[in-house]
Amino acid sequence: MSIQTETQAQPLEQVTFQNSFVEELRGEASMNKNPRQVPGYHYSRVEPTAVQAPHLLAWSEELGQYLGLVRPPERGPAVEMLAGNRLVPSMKPFAARYGGHQFGNWAGQLGDGRAMSLGELTAVDGTTWEVQLKGAGPTPYSRRADGRAVLRSSLREFLCSEAMYHLGVPTTRALSLVATGDQVVRDMFYNGNARPEPGAIVARVAPTFVRFGNFQILLATGEMDNLRQLADYVIRHQYPELGEPSPEVYVRWFEEICRRTAVMIAHWQSVGFVHGVMNTDNMSILGLTIDYGPYGWLEPYDLDWTPNTTDFGGRRYAFGQQPRVAMWNLMQLGQAISPLVEDVKLLNPALDVYINTLEGTRHQMMLAKLGLTSQNQEEDKALIEALEPALAESEIDMTIFFRRLSHTAPELLANPENEEAKLREFLQLAAYSMAPAEEAELLQWLKRYLQRLRQESASPEAIREGMLRANPKYVLRNYLAQQAIEAAETGDLSQLNRLMQVLKTPFDEQPEHDELAAKRPEWAREKPGSATLSCSS
Repeated sequence: MSIQTETQAQPLEQVTFQNSFVEELRGEASMNKNPRQVPGYHYSRVEPTAVQAPHLLAWSEELGQYLGLVRPPERGPAVEMLAGNRLVPSMKPFAARYGGHQFGNWAGQLGDGRAMSLGELTAVDGTTWEVQLKGAGPTPYSRRADGRAVLRSSLREFLCSEAMYHLGVPTTRALSLVATGDQVVRDMFYNGNARPEPGAIVARVAPTFVRFGNFQILLATGEMDNLRQLADYVIRHQYPELGEPSPEVYVRWFEEICRRTAVMIAHWQSVGFVHGVMNTDNMSILGLTIDYGPYGWLEPYDLDWTPNTTDFGGRRYAFGQQPRVAMWNLMQLGQAISPLVEDVKLLNPALDVYINTLEGTRHQMMLAKLGLTSQNQEEDKALIEALEPALAESEIDMTIFFRRLSHTAPELLANPENEEAKLREFLQLAAYSMAPAEEAELLQWLKRYLQRLRQESASPEAIREGMLRANPKYVLRNYLAQQAIEAAETGDLSQLNRLMQVLKTPFDEQPEHDELAAKRPEWAREKPGSATLSCSS
C-alpha cells in the first residue's frame, strides 16, 4: 500500500466527499430529528448539532496519512468538522436505519441514534472510506437519548479501534478523538447515579457501516424493493469481485460474509478479545469489528467471562460464546436476505463455510501461537483442545501465558536441563493464583507440548521469532484504558498518548513500557471501568 507524502496530503476542510449511500439508496430528506419510526427508507438526512468548544485530543497518524489528510491543529476548521460544527458543500450527512436482535430478542427499529456519516473519502490507494461521527447529536433514531457520547466511551473506542488494527484484527478504524467542551449526563451502570461527564466525539472510518440489522429491518417491514436495493449496493461497492447482483451472486455473497465473519471471530478468540454486546445491529456486513462498547480483554482465562454488566444474568456474549453467537447472528442475516434467492436452502451451505473457516483459522492461529507447523492434524488438534480446560481451571493471564511461552519454550529446546523448575517459574509469572492440582495439570500439558515442539525442524531462535509475531505483549487491558480516561478527564493526555504509541507495535518488546504488559493489579479486579462496564460505556 503506497502512502502519499506530506506535501500531497490535504487539510480535511479542503477534501471532497463522495456520497454513494445517499445518492444510490432511498432516504428521508426532511431533516427532522424528532425520534420516530421511519418506514420505507434506508436512511434519514441529518445534520450534526453544534458543540460548545471543540478541540482535538487524539489523531491516528497512520489512518490520516492513508486518507491523504494532514494532522489538524488542536483547534481550527478541520476540528470543527470532526466535532460536527462545520460542514462543507460536498457533504450529505445521514443517519442509517436498521433494526436488530438485542440479547436474542427482536428490538424493531434501532438505527444510528448517536452516529451520523459525513460521506466518503478516497484513500491514497483509490479505495473509498465512510467517515462517521459518533456522539454528534440526536437523529430520528435516538429514541429517548440525546445523541451524545462521553469522553470515557469515546476514548475507549478510539484506542481500541486502532489497537485492534495494529494487532491484525479485522476492524473499523478511528481517525480522531475530539473533546466537545460540553457536559453529558450519564448513568454508567443504570443504578440511579447519573452524573455529568465531559463530552467527546469519535470520527470512525470504515468502507461501510452497513450491519446485519440494516437488512433485518427491511424484511421485518416487508420492504422487498429496499432490501434488494441495499443488497445490490453493498455487492457493487464492497464485493465487486462477485459480479453483478443475481440470485446466484446473493448466495456467494452470503458465503463470503460468513467466511469473513469467521476470520474475525477467530482473531478475537486468538487475542482474548470480548466484544461484550454482539447484537445483530453490531455485526458488520464486511466482517469487521464494529461498535466498541463494553468490550474487554481476558486476563484470567475464563470462557464465561464478559465485561458487560448488562449481560451478567445470562452471559450470552461471554468469551466462550462468541463463536456460537456469530453463527446465530449469521442465521438471522440469512433469513433477512432469503427473499433474494430462489430457495432459502441454498443459503445453508454458507453456514458450513462459517464453521469450517472458523475451525481452520483458529487451528492455524493456535499452531502459530505455539510455534508449530502442520504435521499430524488430529494429534495437534487434540493437543490444542487439551490446553483450553487446563488454562480455564487456573487463573492464568492469557496474554502473559502465550507471550512468556514464546520465550520459555524455545529456551527449553536449546537448554532442556531443569525443565520442570523452569516451567513452574513460568507458570507462577503468568498466574494470578493457582492450586497445586491446577499447576500439575498445566505442567502435564506443557511437557506434552514440549515433546511435540521438539519434532519441529526450525531452530529454537526461529521458533521464538515466529511465536513472538503471533503472541502480542501489549493489549488494551481495561484498567489501562480506565487510567487513561481518568487522566484525560483532568486534562492530562500523557497516558492516552503513551498507550497510542505502545499499542502501534504490540508484538515488539518495548522494555521501557514493561509495566503496561503486567498482570492486572488487584485493585482493578472489581473497579468499575477497570473490570466491568455497561452498555452505556
